[in-house]
Amino acid sequence: MQREDTSFDRGEPSATWESYRGARTGTEIECEGWRQEAALRMLNNNLDPEVAEKPEELVVYGGTGSAARSWDAYDAIVAELRTLGDDETLLVQSGKPVGRFRTHERAPRVLIANSNLVGKWDDWEHFHELEAEGKIMYGQMTAGSWAYIGTQGIIQGTYETLAALARVEYDDTDLEGRIVVTGGLGGMGGAQPLAVTMNRGVCIAAEVDEERIDRRIETGYCEEKTDDLDEAIERAEQAAAAGDPYSVGVHTNAADMLEAMLDRGFVPDVVTDQTSAHDALEGYYPSGYTVAEADRLREADPDRYVAESLDTMERHVRAILDLQDRGATAFEYGNNIRGQVRDERGMESAFDYPGFVPAYIRPQFCEGRGPFRWAALSGDPEDIYRTDEAVLELFPGKHSLRRWIELAREQVQFQGLPSRVCWLGYHTDEDGLTERARFALRINELVRDGEIAAPIVVTRDHLDAGSVASPNRETEAMRDGTDAVADWPILNALLNCAAGADIVSVHDGGGVGIGNALHANNHVVLDGTDRAAETAERVFTADPGTGVIRHADAGYEEALETARESDVAIPMRDRGGE
Repeated sequence: MQREDTSFDRGEPSATWESYRGARTGTEIECEGWRQEAALRMLNNNLDPEVAEKPEELVVYGGTGSAARSWDAYDAIVAELRTLGDDETLLVQSGKPVGRFRTHERAPRVLIANSNLVGKWDDWEHFHELEAEGKIMYGQMTAGSWAYIGTQGIIQGTYETLAALARVEYDDTDLEGRIVVTGGLGGMGGAQPLAVTMNRGVCIAAEVDEERIDRRIETGYCEEKTDDLDEAIERAEQAAAAGDPYSVGVHTNAADMLEAMLDRGFVPDVVTDQTSAHDALEGYYPSGYTVAEADRLREADPDRYVAESLDTMERHVRAILDLQDRGATAFEYGNNIRGQVRDERGMESAFDYPGFVPAYIRPQFCEGRGPFRWAALSGDPEDIYRTDEAVLELFPGKHSLRRWIELAREQVQFQGLPSRVCWLGYHTDEDGLTERARFALRINELVRDGEIAAPIVVTRDHLDAGSVASPNRETEAMRDGTDAVADWPILNALLNCAAGADIVSVHDGGGVGIGNALHANNHVVLDGTDRAAETAERVFTADPGTGVIRHADAGYEEALETARESDVAIPMRDRGGE
């Protein structure tokens, strides 16, 4: 796989960005309305130094996932959002504002497309050629859609996955007494230690970049660090034997650590990985180098860097498979490391351990359930605490939700704008409102009544029931073989536009790399108005509803049952067809 060095100069950090260094807060706005203000604040929140990995380079997470293509483009986006009218829509193409048109008040204020290439050319080689010329940008998922909220955004998805693992693998409610071994403590992987301990388990996490370990310790996501693997194993075994939650970051390469565990005869209960393996050049670190040494190699000889990264990935996957053979529960956590070594190193056995969605999450997707997240534009944590109370009041019978909210309030530190995540689905109440719509309408009422100081913006991860086609992750091993059918995320984005979401985006690549996924996202601004309420009801019915119909179409009985119970229209089924 030939990889072009990215020579495009993004420029020096913008003076405008320097003046913000994060989202503005409070109730005064600098745009024409709150919908535009929300877009501006979420863009700047993505680039808050507390939130982003390398904000001075416009990189939010995942090695290259960016919020804007260049600093000139960032300045232009900010200027356009400040003056954008309530009946206008801004078009952003791979991080660059390219057009502005009069639409209408209920249309999206911003439409975003990132990294999308025509099929024959949809690969890293062509992408990097264009990137080097400054013609395209990698938006990852929530980076390029201005929906990233730091590690606090992925924490519940990781928590939910591990809770499902405990139920499926151990017929238990948590991971008490179990040791989970993983790699990667960057923007996405950094949630892993806390998600394990919130499930009362023990986590050993490898990370080659010591600063990332330190950051996770500072924010309470990881408890301790060490350079000594034997020390980490000893502490982990003691904590597991006592039934105590515990996490330790080991300053080492993940492949090296797993091989060393095999040499020692140590087999954890669970092994997984969240290194940035989707990008062999910018995301993954090859074995045998410090971070500084690897950075120099990347600059001097990118082809050699990629080759050595792929060699390390092959060892990494082989070690996971060997640990699985010795009794560990193994799963891939969505970084496409299996696909990389199968495609680039011919290792067909890479898929002998499953991805996390078919193993643990798909039943929830069948119910339209997924990561619903919201941010307080006021910047006041009390606004989030009020929404915590509201969601528990609305769903008193959801004991797992109450447990999550209580744990999150105690253990999850805010980064940038105070934010929260919880998984809500489609199931409708007596008024025909979905779980997501009910909650959004309640938030809107609280803003209207002044119980929340400023509007709340609601968005989600792209990893959702009906918004993604990703054969090595969300749509791996679909029952009807439609893993690679990308009509579904396109329909999801079009439907969100028709429903009037305030920002709608469509991306290629995500966490698995160019050519491996297509996915869509949305934002809705709850400003207390009747318009916001009408929009919320439409969007938060349609958006999770696409997850129900997508899985019903694939033949999942759980999705068909959800459709029957909640009166989801599925034309062919309703007419007696297939």
